[in-house]
Amino acid sequence: MLRRFALICCAVSLLVLTGCSTTVALTPAPDANNPLCAEVSVRLPKSVAEQDRRWTDAQATGAYGTDAGTSVIVTCGVKVPGPTAELQCVTLEGIDWLVDDSEAPRMRMTTYGRDPAVQVFVDTSVVSANRVLANSGIVSGVRMIPATSACTAPDELPE
Repeated sequence: MLRRFALICCAVSLLVLTGCSTTVALTPAPDANNPLCAEVSVRLPKSVAEQDRRWTDAQATGAYGTDAGTSVIVTCGVKVPGPTAELQCVTLEGIDWLVDDSEAPRMRMTTYGRDPAVQVFVDTSVVSANRVLANSGIVSGVRMIPATSACTAPDELPE
């Protein structure tokens, strides 16, 4: 009887604790089931720039922030971008990123020269994009995807 009561208490506690945090609803990228995306996913850290990781409902994704707002979203398996003169290309921690700031203060950075591509959305009103892209967990995950090409004249960002 005591054992059954303890199990019920544990189950209720688990439900209460998981009810405190909402799941971030995301859509998986077209190539999310690529084995290299699994390598990226398992290396995503528990926090990025003081933003705690949140549960997501899509494969090969990660989200960071609070229940009040998600400040960082990582998605692996997005369409691999081709060469472009329209977006700035930056190199940080040896990884080339195409930067789209057309929705500022939200910035979208997509790896360049890697297949599958990884995309990171950052709300720069909350956290620095450089701090997110320089996070050791994100860097080690992206480095699991071999670079097959590079930007021709990337801007160097401070590390």
